[in-house]
Amino acid sequence: MAQAHTSIELPVSADQVWQLIGGFGALPDWLSYIPDSELSEGGRIHSLRNPAGAAIVERLVAFDEADRSYTYAILEAPFPVVDYRSTLRVRENGPNAAKVEWFGTFTPNGATDEEASQLFQGIYEDGLNELAKRFSLAGA
Repeated sequence: MAQAHTSIELPVSADQVWQLIGGFGALPDWLSYIPDSELSEGGRIHSLRNPAGAAIVERLVAFDEADRSYTYAILEAPFPVVDYRSTLRVRENGPNAAKVEWFGTFTPNGATDEEASQLFQGIYEDGLNELAKRFSLAGA
C-alpha cells in the first residue's frame, strides 16, 4: 500500500478554514482543479469532473464536525490506484492559526508505489497551496 501526506499552516482560525472546505461538496469553492461537484445519495457521494472532463466519483465514509475532518474513498477516477482512502482535516494551531492536513492510502494499479505516491502528493500539495492563496487574498 502506498501513501501521501501533506499539511499547511494558515494564519486564520480553524473554524474559518473548515467553513470553506468542510462540506463534502465544497471542493469547487477552493480547488480550481475541480470546477463543480454534484452531490447524491443524501450528500454521501459526489461526482466531480477534472478540467479534462474525466469523471471522479467519491464516497464519504466518515465525517466529524467536531474534529473538523472527513474521510472519503474513490469509487471511479482516472488515477492508477485502487482501494483509495483519504482524509482532509483542519486543526487549531494557535489563537488565529490553523493546520490543514490532507493524507491518503491507496494500492497502485498500473503504476509503482512511488509514482502513485508522487501523483497524490502533488495533488494534495497543489490543493493546499491553492487554499492558502484563497486566504491570503481574503486578508489582502
